[in-house]
Amino acid sequence: MLCAFAFMVAFAVVLARLTLQPSPASEALTHTNLHPGRSLKAYLDQPALRDAVKQIGGNLLLGVPFGVLVPVVAPRARGLLRVLLLTAIVMLLVEFAQGALITGRAFDIDDVILNTGGALVGYLLLGRRLSRAVHARKRP
Repeated sequence: MLCAFAFMVAFAVVLARLTLQPSPASEALTHTNLHPGRSLKAYLDQPALRDAVKQIGGNLLLGVPFGVLVPVVAPRARGLLRVLLLTAIVMLLVEFAQGALITGRAFDIDDVILNTGGALVGYLLLGRRLSRAVHARKRP
């Protein structure tokens, strides 16, 4: 449990560094997106597949630790819907902060969707089993 908590803190630091650092060089390129799928379509319409994979894959991977660590660190948050809801709320807050406070960053609903999808993958692949192992029910 302590190890999972340490990983969660480390992940929070990495998340903050990746998402909350200003990017003045990108200021002219950033656009708020409130329409699900719009950024995904733009990524996939780019001629360079590498950029699309980087954007989509990166956002999916960013959510995976939530799906793995949340059910371990917060046993009350165990369960698929709770993990996904908590991830969506945290990622919405990150996106709001990006859009409102960070130069060269913008709110993008597709990032929230991809991050939450990554949490789903993490939960299904490892989080559910790891949580059950750490928080095994005691038999009377």
